[in-house]
Amino acid sequence: MKINYPLLEASFIDRPNRFLTRVEYNNKIVLSHLPDPGRLNELLKPGVRILIKEEKGEYRKTAYSTQAVYNKNILISLNTLIPNQFTEYLLKEKKLTFLTNWEIDKKEVPYNNHRFDFRLKKENDILLLEVKSVTLVEDSIAKFPDAVTKRGRKHVEYLGRMAEQGVFTMVLFVIQRPDSVLFQPQWERDPKFGYALYEAWQKGLEVRVINMKMTKNNIQFQGEIPFELNPKS
Repeated sequence: MKINYPLLEASFIDRPNRFLTRVEYNNKIVLSHLPDPGRLNELLKPGVRILIKEEKGEYRKTAYSTQAVYNKNILISLNTLIPNQFTEYLLKEKKLTFLTNWEIDKKEVPYNNHRFDFRLKKENDILLLEVKSVTLVEDSIAKFPDAVTKRGRKHVEYLGRMAEQGVFTMVLFVIQRPDSVLFQPQWERDPKFGYALYEAWQKGLEVRVINMKMTKNNIQFQGEIPFELNPKS
């Protein structure tokens, strides 16, 4: 998937709040919106190289948005909108073998006070698909979430109940970096989400995990990786 806007190199200084970064760009200190509200402590360290995007809009508070960060030689996307855009691209291009026969019916679909990313259709069947962005990788193991997510827990609980009723449901974890070989819930940080995901999976919620690789020009599909959902003892 092509990135159709220029990405500018800058240096991270600090993070005044969850959605704001201070960065050095062209020898000036500027404010840049951060689309990822996660902790990101292991990635956003003073002095690290980041990529920012120039933004325009009458009501914007910042002229830039922080899009990615370098971890050594690995570029990691920090834009939480990318996983949905990338998933849509992969679906339309028939790149996901486990969803080859499904077509996008609707996006941002409301169901009983919940909103899911995609509703897919195949003949008379529907599938509710929720996409989750993953940036945390420890010892080649991708982990989600990196901050407690009540919303994410309620999503998988509801999808599990729907699966019990015979509806096709799936959660797709998109790892916004290419250096993981296994996925697990982040048990230490949010055990409630981990248990909810495991129980929903036991009820019939399908779980899939894919890797992606980002460059300044495009985002590349790196394939599917296995997962381990069993609760930690």
